[in-house]
Amino acid sequence: MSSSPLSKKRRLSGTETKTGSHCSSSNSVRTDLSHTPANGMAKNGNDAEIDEGLYSRQLYVLGHEAMKRMQNSNVLISGMRGLGVEIAKNVILGGVRSVTVHDQGVAEWRDLSSQFYLREEDLGKNRAEVSQPRLAELNNYVPVMAYTGVLTEDYLTKFQVVVLTNASLDEQKHLGDLCHNKGIKLVVADTRGLFGQLFCDFGEEMIVYDTNGEQPLSAMISMITKDSPGVVTCLDEARHGFESGDYVTFTEIQGMTDLNGCQPVEIKVLGPYTFSICDTTGFSDYVRGGIVSQVKMPKKISFKSISSSMAEPDFIWTDFAKFDRPGQLHIGFQAIHAFKQKHSRLPTPWSQADGDELLTLAKELNSAQTGSAKAEQLDEALIKKIHLSAMFDANINWLYFDALECLSEGEEVMLTEEECSPRNCRYDGQIAVFGSKLQKILADQRYFLVGAGAIGCELLKNFAMIGLASEEGEVIVTDMDTIEKSNLNRQFLFRPSDVTKMKSDTAAAAVKQMNPSFKITAHQNRVGPETERVYDDDFFESLNGVANALDNVDARMYMDRRCVYYRKPLLESGTLGTKGNIQVVIPFLTESYSSSQDPPEKSIPICTLKNFPNAIEHTLQWARDEFEGLFKQAPENAMQYLTDTKFMERTLKLPGAQPVEVLDAVYKSVVTDCPHSWADCVAWARNHWQCQYSNNIRQLLHNFPPDQLTSSGAPFWSGPKRCPHPLDFSTSNDLHVDYVLAGANLFAQTYGLQGSTDRAGVVKILQDVKVPTFTPRSGVKIHVSDQELQNSNSSVDDSKLEELKSQLPTPESFQFKLSPIDFEKDDDANFHMDFIVAASNLRAENYDIPPADRHKSKLIAGKIIPAIATTTAAVVGLVCLELFKIIQGHKKLDSFKNGFMNLALPFFAFSEPIAAPKHKYYEIDWTLWDRFEVKGLQSNGEEMTLRQFLDYFKNEHKLEITMLSQGVSMLYSFFMPAAKLKERLDLPMTEIVTKVSKKKLGKHVKALVFELCCNDLSDEDVEVPYVRYTIR
Repeated sequence: MSSSPLSKKRRLSGTETKTGSHCSSSNSVRTDLSHTPANGMAKNGNDAEIDEGLYSRQLYVLGHEAMKRMQNSNVLISGMRGLGVEIAKNVILGGVRSVTVHDQGVAEWRDLSSQFYLREEDLGKNRAEVSQPRLAELNNYVPVMAYTGVLTEDYLTKFQVVVLTNASLDEQKHLGDLCHNKGIKLVVADTRGLFGQLFCDFGEEMIVYDTNGEQPLSAMISMITKDSPGVVTCLDEARHGFESGDYVTFTEIQGMTDLNGCQPVEIKVLGPYTFSICDTTGFSDYVRGGIVSQVKMPKKISFKSISSSMAEPDFIWTDFAKFDRPGQLHIGFQAIHAFKQKHSRLPTPWSQADGDELLTLAKELNSAQTGSAKAEQLDEALIKKIHLSAMFDANINWLYFDALECLSEGEEVMLTEEECSPRNCRYDGQIAVFGSKLQKILADQRYFLVGAGAIGCELLKNFAMIGLASEEGEVIVTDMDTIEKSNLNRQFLFRPSDVTKMKSDTAAAAVKQMNPSFKITAHQNRVGPETERVYDDDFFESLNGVANALDNVDARMYMDRRCVYYRKPLLESGTLGTKGNIQVVIPFLTESYSSSQDPPEKSIPICTLKNFPNAIEHTLQWARDEFEGLFKQAPENAMQYLTDTKFMERTLKLPGAQPVEVLDAVYKSVVTDCPHSWADCVAWARNHWQCQYSNNIRQLLHNFPPDQLTSSGAPFWSGPKRCPHPLDFSTSNDLHVDYVLAGANLFAQTYGLQGSTDRAGVVKILQDVKVPTFTPRSGVKIHVSDQELQNSNSSVDDSKLEELKSQLPTPESFQFKLSPIDFEKDDDANFHMDFIVAASNLRAENYDIPPADRHKSKLIAGKIIPAIATTTAAVVGLVCLELFKIIQGHKKLDSFKNGFMNLALPFFAFSEPIAAPKHKYYEIDWTLWDRFEVKGLQSNGEEMTLRQFLDYFKNEHKLEITMLSQGVSMLYSFFMPAAKLKERLDLPMTEIVTKVSKKKLGKHVKALVFELCCNDLSDEDVEVPYVRYTIR
């Protein structure tokens, strides 16, 4: 958590508005941000610095250059209904130079179902003026103005980007042509109920510097041929990942040095490890080594104006099951505009007469088309449904989206004009789409939301807007985290003053402001076995569904198992930078989240980390391991020795050489390395520097000299093995002093000693530090591979072990209390990242690996998940569309949509969920949603014994149980010793469980889960469902 959270100050006149002198209308308000933000950062603009504490997760998506360009962009967003305020929220969080929100209309009842910054008391007030102060609170760096005048040419020239969300077609064309001619970037967005439209015009010469948003690839080279074209072969450790047409450059090649630092070369991929480049026949012979790196090349894209692209549209397809939909909707949206121009109103929802007229207008418009926009045949039913009034927020010019699957599945179920007529309530916009009956069902839903971070905040906002749990229902949200400064960039329910508060409490209070009828209860619990007394059978059985907003796979899989067990629908989603995905899990219909898993991340081999790093990722992981070993594990072990009487007993039972290693570390912590002053801590850090960056490297080179050859005669130091060199310490080298300063402070902290930030003082102490002379030793074993490490016989050195045991002081004689340090990447004043950056870059220098700055180091070492608000908002919009289907009780698999998007490309893909796989025993089909239900208590009031349980399955299901388990406890097996079997057969099942697991069953436990291995009548193994054994 940052040590300097943003503070928000607003200075307004007595009427809470201030006239903006630069605006062309007197009806303009703004938040005055003329003061410097309290954290000392510059405001956005040409000379602006980037507040990495706030924008860190976004910076990992966009990069510094893109952020700087954003900070020079003034953005106008016209139309402050639901779509407009959603766009404004995301743009402001993104950190542009300024945002002006424009609207000439006033708040109406129908706006309140999607415009989260309008309240009932705002009805009749200008939407832009009401929204402006609430939007201004989102980001201290972005001035937000409200404008209510006419959009003139002079006014538009103030902006680099213009977004139109509530404009007529004539306005879109007029303003679009004006923007195109003036070089102003234009976005037109519109929603009509379950339909969405997006148009982009970024000018005739837009330069894209990164076409996919991915990190550039690199690979190590094993061979380059002298040929036309030359063929490059990469090491077979991993596929190179390049594509034909990519551009690459080269470094560190020995021999064919002509390629080192060359201009980017276009490649053609020949295979997973090979590709061809330019003519290399005139180059020197390749000897060895080299790294090939991908280069992102600028790409020029030309956009058409909205007027010229109406007749010749280029579409992005979002769902290939609806391949003809974009063309149909292109005509349909024009028909909506024509209807409004003719009648000065939108079509009445579900009105047969208005629907027929809309279709007639669409046919006329289609007939008049001359270009590719003309549809061969209009989908009449589709066109009639476009007029369901106000939900979706997205080069190629046009993108259309629809979610008609959200309507009732039965064709015979048609809503009436009366059911969807306005009620003068905050849900009018939604009632126009789904009718009033669904609104009542929504109000009575009981949902469990797990997580109140970025996705959680967006879900809560949408839940409040749609009226979920607004009457008899309830939303329970749990999150055990507190708010940090870096959260404020995308978790939009939080403000700078909320930093250090609980996320769930703060988010719940914020959404209650948006909809006071929203029934929400906030918890601060982690979900897991430890909270099953809270989230027990009664809790889950009372739910209508669960929505996950989690950031780790383990918690997702746990909640997935709970939802499968209790047979509750689950809404699952996640984001990674510009990528997002949603998965809907429906009982008895779809597979579960856990049914398919991503492959595990490739781990770095231990020997690579320890002795043979070749990438900055390796040195950063090594630095993290250093941090954990020095400042967490060592003090933890020492404190356990001092306070836990069974620590020695446990340690001596550890395998291999671990007992010696652990006790040696304890001995150092409490005897040889134990400091008594700040100077001792500096001396420790200096000597540790010597050990890691000089002595160990010299020992490695003693074992494997630079000219060492392998048994096959090849150079040992080649391929992925980079030959290191030792470093010489110097107080004039800032990185060396950085390491000592950070290491000494962390070491002092573990012993409760006072640290210091006085660099000059540290340098002075260093002059008196005695560093022992080091001479490499013979006979030191250094493992070259992990296989060699595993095969080595690590046996306990009994004499060394006994020596350590005898030399350790008695716990009561030790005066210090050691405090382990938990790594925290986001506090710039705690020395954690200072140590990681210095430790990693020093090791990188040992091995001639290019260093990483603090920003990149934090990403890798802190395992940060890159994130932007836009992806989160888009993903959650899709989640809520699936929620409508669940609540209506949709039963068809193809009604539901799993989705994946990558906004950087842009790419959208929707598909029906995978059906739950079917299994079979005898003639009985079953899926993961099925189970055996067994009542433990019999009619006589006594519980079933193991013998009766086995007989029950033999008699009722013709299955012979061969093994029976509960969790990790084996209750019965066919190979169990006869005496143990005889002992258990006549015991009640719960007594066996308690006896074997050595745990008492809590009073909240109503049922147990048993896993079975069974044989059928033909004595063949059969796969069967689990057992739910009810005990209460």
